[in-house]
Amino acid sequence: MARPFKSPKATAAARPPKVQPAATTVTVDADGTEVAATQRSGQRLHKLLALAGFGSRRDMETLIESGRITINGQVAQVGAVVDEHDIVRLDSRILHLPFEAELPQILLYHKPEGEIVSQDDPEGRATVFDKLPRIKQGKWLAIGRLDMNTSGLLIFTNSGELANRFMHPRYEVEREYAVRILGELTEDQMAQLKNGIELEDGPANFESIFPQGGEGANKWYQVVIKEGRNREVRRLFEAFHLPVSRLMRVRFGPINLPPRLKRGTMLKLEQKQVVGLMEWAGLEVPRKPLKQLSPREKDRATRVFVPKVRKQRRSLLETANAPTETERPARPAPKQSRRIRQDADIKQASRENARANTGAKKRSDRNR
Repeated sequence: MARPFKSPKATAAARPPKVQPAATTVTVDADGTEVAATQRSGQRLHKLLALAGFGSRRDMETLIESGRITINGQVAQVGAVVDEHDIVRLDSRILHLPFEAELPQILLYHKPEGEIVSQDDPEGRATVFDKLPRIKQGKWLAIGRLDMNTSGLLIFTNSGELANRFMHPRYEVEREYAVRILGELTEDQMAQLKNGIELEDGPANFESIFPQGGEGANKWYQVVIKEGRNREVRRLFEAFHLPVSRLMRVRFGPINLPPRLKRGTMLKLEQKQVVGLMEWAGLEVPRKPLKQLSPREKDRATRVFVPKVRKQRRSLLETANAPTETERPARPAPKQSRRIRQDADIKQASRENARANTGAKKRSDRNR
């Protein structure tokens, strides 16, 4: 006797993911009645874009105002709050935002003379951004600038908040330079440089200045300044008609130029060093545990290397000003390396073949 067929047990329906309840606030209307309003739990969109390294918070607000950012198909507004369940797009591209903050990356570069600190140069000069390695999230931001004829320490990071903490004037982060001038300062001139002198764009001064010797007419000085105005160190010396023949930045805030970092080479900071910089800047350190590296991986990650020139991707704001297909100039037609054969060429070739055949026939007759 056959056993009766057992029907399979009904499977439980898939449970929807748990969604955190929205916070409720109570506000009082003008009539005195209480009105309940719900607030979404999440983070500000422009803050997440800045954390991802796409630019500063102000730049991200400008990008949101342009209407190119959408949240779940709706045009985003400045101050919008998003969470992990929202789909954020730039035009048609989905953006992966760092809801769980990760430790930023920091690169040190010993910049030589002859390179500019700019992502786009109409003159086509060599730029430091052409040498930066590729990065998975965000983009590289230069902390401070050095002009074309200035060498020394240059810092890159993918954290907009950390870059702002270094560069904003209200934080008064120290920058230390080694300066070689043609001539020598007097004690009175050094005192004036510390007290402040008037430049074209306002008063300026050195926090400290110390002579470091020199040979012949060239003298070295060690100076510390708390501003990043254009060519400020050079203009302070030129105010006393003492031209600067060499200028090198040796320190920016708590970061010194490592002796092993030779000119034109780069170095990536270790995770513990990055955590120390975040604490120095007063920024929140990500709770995510540090990645454990083997001795070989650690040595490879913190090894000094010579960067290779490569093409960098554009930032989100740069793509907004990119020319469209209709605005782009038409490409010139490729040059023809071969001449088009004409009818006269074909006739001439047939005559030459006929002559060659006739000559070959005569030679064969003689050989007989």
